[in-house]
Formats: sequence, structure tokens, C-alpha cells
Amino acid sequence: MKSGRFWAWATFLLGASFFFIPLIATFEFSLRMRRGEYSFDAYRIVFGDERFQATFGYSVIVAVFTIILGVLIVVPTAYWIRLRMPHLRPVVEFITLLPLIIPAIVIVFGYIRMYGSNSPLPFLATARGTDLLLIIGYATLALPYMYRAVDTGLRTIDVRTLTEAAQILGAGWATIIGRVILPNVLIAVLSGAFLTFAIVIGEFTLASLLNRPAFGPYMQLIGANRAYEPAALAIIAFVITWGCMSVIQVLSRFAPRSANRPN
Repeated sequence: MKSGRFWAWATFLLGASFFFIPLIATFEFSLRMRRGEYSFDAYRIVFGDERFQATFGYSVIVAVFTIILGVLIVVPTAYWIRLRMPHLRPVVEFITLLPLIIPAIVIVFGYIRMYGSNSPLPFLATARGTDLLLIIGYATLALPYMYRAVDTGLRTIDVRTLTEAAQILGAGWATIIGRVILPNVLIAVLSGAFLTFAIVIGEFTLASLLNRPAFGPYMQLIGANRAYEPAALAIIAFVITWGCMSVIQVLSRFAPRSANRPN
């Protein structure tokens, strides 16, 4: 028992060192902008940069609309699959995995080819139209995470009983999904939302090739021209990502623990 515990701690410490040592080194380097002493000058410059504020604000707004679009697509789809068409679940799960297989650069080049200057929909060639394409692209990239989060939440409730009870009371499908199903899977939806937010904040390919002022291209631009600010940005991006992961862990404590058998 003592030997097993020793090797378990040794493995844990080795893995933690592999993860934290580069992070600590990056943080320490970001504090060395002022020669001979540590300071937060790099962080002050980054937060004071108007481009940082503009790009980060843009990505946050895009992330919010991406989450809304993802919820509107995924929640009714996952609900209907579990309620009426469980035989299609393998097909839907395969489709939702495709964004992990198809590179983002393939998606964005498809957008450019279909909706470029010769697009049959002129609106999509405008700035607002390109923003819409970016949101759709982000919703596609986040689809595997959002769908699995919602599907896991649906497994913890009795979908059929809740639906039948709501129908007996005269509720329509929109009411059932919006006022019965969604509140019961809200924790799962929020988990998928925070994962989507983390993806949007750090994504580079779609925003760069669609020429949108997002946070990912800004980080790449700073990394190509500065020394200490990129390290500060890396730490900031890490804090944002792990902040989202921490919120998911906190929310998961409030999720229902009972599992329902597949319908």
C-alpha cells in the first residue's frame, strides 16, 4: 500500500511539473520587462492597449451570439432525438464529431469560396454578413462539446414523463422545450456554453482568414512583434480558459445525480 501510494504521488508530481513548470516560467518571463526587477508592465501595456480592448470585446460579443445559436440548434435536436428518434443517435453523434475531424481552415475556405464577392447572397459579403459567417463557424467548431454536454444533461432527467405531463397541461412544443426541458438541463447547457466561450476566445484560423478583429489574431500579431507582451497574453488566455473550466466544475456540483435509462 505504501509503495503504491508513493508511485501514485510520484506520477502526479511528475505530471504536475510537466504542466506547471512551463507556465511558471512564462509568468516569470512576463514580469521581466523592466530590467533588473519584476513588474507588471507587460500586463499594464496589454490591458491599456485599445486593440486588446476592442478585440477582446468583439470576441466576447461573438461568443455570446455563438452560444445562443448553439443552444437554439442543439437543445431541440438533442431533445427530439432522445424523445422520438433514438435510432438516429449514432448518426447525429457522428455528425457532431465531424468538426473535430475537418480542420477549421477547410471550413473557412469553403465559406470564402461560397460566400465571397460572387456570393448569391450579397449580405454575406458585408462586414455584418461576415460576422454572421464567423458565428456560424464557431457554432460548428463548438458543436461536439455543446451537443455532448446537453445530451449528458438529458440523460439525467425523464424526458418522456416531463413531456407527457406538459402535454396533459396543454403546453406546446416551444413551451415544453423552453420552460420544461431547458431549465432541467440548464447546468449542462452552461457547461457547453463556457466551453464554447473558451473556444471562441482563443480561435485564430476562422477570424484571421475572414479578416475579423477577434482576440485570436490579435494574440498572434502581438506574438510576432513583441517579446514580453505575448507571455502576458498567454497567461491571460490561460486564466480565461481555466476560469471557464473552474466554473464548469462548480456548476457540475449542482447537476442532478440520478441517471435515466436511454429511451
